[in-house]
Amino acid sequence: MKIIADTHCHTIASGHAYSTLEEMAKVAKERGLYAIAVTDHCLKMGNAPDELHFENLKILPKYIQGVRLLRGVEANVCNYEGDLDLTERISGTVEWVIASMHPQVLDTNLSDPEICTKAWLNIAKNPTVNVIGHSGQEFFRFDYEKVIPEFGRNGKLVEINNSSFKVRPGSRENCKAIAKICKKYSVPIVVNSDSHFSALVGKFDEALDLLNEIDFPEDLVVNANKERFQKYLVSRGIEL
Repeated sequence: MKIIADTHCHTIASGHAYSTLEEMAKVAKERGLYAIAVTDHCLKMGNAPDELHFENLKILPKYIQGVRLLRGVEANVCNYEGDLDLTERISGTVEWVIASMHPQVLDTNLSDPEICTKAWLNIAKNPTVNVIGHSGQEFFRFDYEKVIPEFGRNGKLVEINNSSFKVRPGSRENCKAIAKICKKYSVPIVVNSDSHFSALVGKFDEALDLLNEIDFPEDLVVNANKERFQKYLVSRGIEL
């Protein structure tokens, strides 16, 4: 399986990442990617850029280094009601929205599977969200059987995040369980690097190994085929 787009990438604008947009696009081109999404952290994350940063993404060209650049944001789940830190100024500019839970934003002492389930069910209904980010975290377990079909029904792509296996302890088995349920209910996924350094753009080895273990169908991996990925973009009103 070959992934043709890395739709979760962070630049120096995130404050704890180490490469520029140009550097990341250069590596994406070298690795034969069709597209990348620049998805710096939204407002509630420490050292995140401000609204003007996201609003000004409109000045960026559609292609850098011959790679389609999706103007995006990784929005933070702000509470267990499922509210996000997206403002109208941000959502009016970006093309690609990831919704993620982060222990730096949410109080993990309050988390339990029941309230995380409620939050994700509310996010499933949010029309601005494209991707459910790194949802296999042990901190934020939820009822996979109940929620994942709702992601599918609402057009959300479930992310299998390559970085989770390194930086989020306990994620691998949770991600495997999530992937199995996506397979069971034919819920589309994306495979992403969540790169915070240019050398990691397009690195998906551990995520792909996991999918191979469970014989995950390639036709459910939206970013494993250029035509399939472009069809998804068009369905969301995103220009090619």
